[in-house]
Amino acid sequence: MAELNIDKLDLQIIQQMLNNANLSYAELGKKFFVSAGTIHVRIKKLQDAGIVKGTKFNVDFKKLGYDVIAFIGIYLKESSMYDVAAKELQKIPQMVRLNYTTGNYSMFAEIVCRDITELRHVLHDELQKVKGIERTETLISLEENFNRSVKVV
Repeated sequence: MAELNIDKLDLQIIQQMLNNANLSYAELGKKFFVSAGTIHVRIKKLQDAGIVKGTKFNVDFKKLGYDVIAFIGIYLKESSMYDVAAKELQKIPQMVRLNYTTGNYSMFAEIVCRDITELRHVLHDELQKVKGIERTETLISLEENFNRSVKVV
């Protein structure tokens, strides 16, 4: 694979899209004094390189009735079981993020549930079935103060 050259314009495009993914290519082009076609080519290059991985809506899940956000520290019986456990955990629809970590936990997950009953179901009925998990530790989020991306330019 040829070396990817990321320049200042690429970083500016990324930053603007992180701030507001609703911007059109034409609007971005005007902002950076290039054509909408140039923006399109740049974004396609970033997607092909795996730097840009699609787009997402930023949704307030509480307003949709999802009242419980929890973080789960997962202890594995053996670190060699990570791949198997991660594959199984990905099947749990309430699990929205999973990281392989250093420190106290082998893995750290975020789950979003409608209520405590659903959280109990995930913890008791879903996580306990996953091969390789020794035990878990659950932390319930009381409030998210902010959620942001890193500044790239």
